[in-house]
Formats: sequence, C-alpha cells, structure tokens
Amino acid sequence: MNEKELVARHAANLVQDGMSVGLGTGSTANLFIEALASRHKEEGLRVTVAASSIVSTIKAQEQGLPLVALEHLTQLDYYVDGADEVTPDLTLLKGRGYDLVKEKLMATASDKFIVLVDPTKLVDRIGARFPIPVEVMPFAWGLVKRRLESIGGSGGLRQTANKDGLVMTSHGSLVLDMTFDSAFEAAALNVFLNETPGVVEHGIFRNLATVVLVAADGKVQEVWAE
Repeated sequence: MNEKELVARHAANLVQDGMSVGLGTGSTANLFIEALASRHKEEGLRVTVAASSIVSTIKAQEQGLPLVALEHLTQLDYYVDGADEVTPDLTLLKGRGYDLVKEKLMATASDKFIVLVDPTKLVDRIGARFPIPVEVMPFAWGLVKRRLESIGGSGGLRQTANKDGLVMTSHGSLVLDMTFDSAFEAAALNVFLNETPGVVEHGIFRNLATVVLVAADGKVQEVWAE
C-alpha cells in the first residue's frame, strides 16, 4: 500500500455511520472515495456524500455512494481532500485543479476538514513550490493582475495543457497563477486577496484545516490544528 492509499484508508476509517461527507478532487481524494465506498458496500456504512467537482461526482457515482447536490446541503460532518502545500501552522495551498469555490465552501461548512498529504507537501511557507492560484472574473483579470503586481506579485493567466487556450473554471472564471516574494506572509496575502475586487476565490486555505494526515514509512501521523 502506497502513502496515498494509506492516508485515504485512514481517513475513510474515521467516518462514522450516518455522516455526511464532502469529497475533494484529485488522485488522493479518488482513493478516499474508493475506500469510503468499500466500507459502504462491505460494512453497510450509512453515509451521504457531496462532491466538490464533476470529476469527484462521477467517481462517487461509479463507486455507488449516495450523492446529494451541494445546494441541498445544510451541513457537512467531514470534508476530505488533499493539498498542494501545507505549512507548520496548517495553512494550505490548493487549486492546481479548478474548483476553488466549492472546495473552500465545503471546507468552511464542514465540522471537520481532513487533509490528506504525503511528506513532499510539507513546506515552510505557502508558495514555496507552486504559484498561488487566483480565480478571477474574466472582465477583471487585467485589473486584478495589476493590483497583485503592485505588491510584488508576478505571473499570468493559466493556459490549457497544450497551450492553445486559457483555462476556465467550472464557474466560467479565469485563473491567475501568481508568485510572491518569500517575505510575503500567507496571512497578509490571504487578507489582501480577500479584499481585492474581481477575485472570485484563491488557493490559500487559512485556519480551515482541522487535521492533516501525513503518511510516511508505512504510518499515518495526525497533525491537529491548535
């Protein structure tokens, strides 16, 4: 069993009968969906799930998990997803995919946000390995980019994999992938982005993670928020 499978199974074992669970998106989230579906089928675990993307919706359907639409939810017990970066204070960087709005909504609405990572995702500061994704209204991207450049940011619009167009989110927004000076703290940048008109959402998830599950050397470490 590899590290991703290990944390996925550990997280699935935390789910209790009758819970509502939000499903993240990505390779580790897919493994969690499979592990949760296995408990649903083999143990009769009663669970309701909601998906953060079309990809995870399809995966849950294929695995036979009972799905409910996000607009019909009033609460979530758990939201389970991966992260691109995790700092010591459990600030996360997410958004290599394109569903930041739903992901942050579900992370905020859940009683517990459980994050699944391997040791390569642990960093000293947000933005250490990846640009920070900033989802923007299409008509506002130029103005937002200029505002971010005014505080030392650099970057541009995310292109499709074959470089023949621009990435559009599931909500029809564009994505700016921006890098900032290492001295710029995630807390300050989080506030700045939140207060910038034209920004739909961004990839800094601060004070949202309840516990980060880190797999290494065949074991899972639980790192809880203080």
